[in-house]
Amino acid sequence: MSMAEIVAVDIGGTHARFAIATLAGGKVVGLALERTLKCADHDGLQAAWACYGSTIGRALPRGAAVAVACQVTGEMLKLTNNGWTIDRSRLPQQLGVDWTLIVNDFAAVAHAVAQADAAHLHPVCGPLTALPTAGVISVVGPGTGLGVALLDVAADGYRVLASEGGHSGFAPADATDAMLAVRLRERFGRVSAERVVSGPGLGNIHAVLSADGGGGHGDADLWARAIAGDDPRVSATLARFCRCFGSFCGDMALAHGADAVVIAGSLANRLIDHPAMAQFAEGFADKGRFAPAMRRIPVKLAIHPHAGLFGAAAAFARDSATPGRNPITAGDFH
Repeated sequence: MSMAEIVAVDIGGTHARFAIATLAGGKVVGLALERTLKCADHDGLQAAWACYGSTIGRALPRGAAVAVACQVTGEMLKLTNNGWTIDRSRLPQQLGVDWTLIVNDFAAVAHAVAQADAAHLHPVCGPLTALPTAGVISVVGPGTGLGVALLDVAADGYRVLASEGGHSGFAPADATDAMLAVRLRERFGRVSAERVVSGPGLGNIHAVLSADGGGGHGDADLWARAIAGDDPRVSATLARFCRCFGSFCGDMALAHGADAVVIAGSLANRLIDHPAMAQFAEGFADKGRFAPAMRRIPVKLAIHPHAGLFGAAAAFARDSATPGRNPITAGDFH
């Protein structure tokens, strides 16, 4: 089986992650030389790419799979939560590669879910069954923003549908949520789900629930306090975050007609087996007449350490192995 190498890139609102991915038979067989760069330290992808190349001490492969936190439409792509732009027509020349594939960042995570081993899926709630081999899987995860994608699996393969579901409206489920919606509307105007279920969302919730208006905590400090669980007010904030997170995932499962849900991202991974995740399960199932059906949906956590990178490479691997999709053979990327 011939093998090939590409550079996998995962660009979010805060960080740009890079790795060398090895591909064979339409799948990812390895990731190496992973590096994480701060987007704010670089003018754009071309500068970050050059920085990555200078740190790993070897020539870069001639193919690139790039996952981006924005809609992948048109020639000019504007990252949603940072100032980078990408000119698709100029990208191969700028990076010095022969072939590029650009995919939405959460579509990339869905590709990772499709190709990941069962060992990389940790049960969260619902039945302890494997992901379906035929059906729909909702893939959701909070980070700097809130990502959503749909994975449609079948016996003969799978397809991924990207979405901007994180920008759908925040749907209050109880009186506390309603108060959140009112206060956040005063601050932001329209309140999307992302304003609540995201890294910065924890601070937004805390600013409303805390009597001191948030206590002046930065996002990183607030998350550390929340995970530690040594401050009752911050713990209450995390519990509300998890309930809203679960409620949103349940809404996406209903909208997609999902047979399973996978949550992903570094924030979600920080919550593995945290007591506050009991609130996630409550929020997920709290769908009135549909509550019994919701409890029958398995919810997993993707615990692959580099899901975005793996997924970008997985999308490229599948594309390069599909007849008529990629005229360049995998061997050309060594």
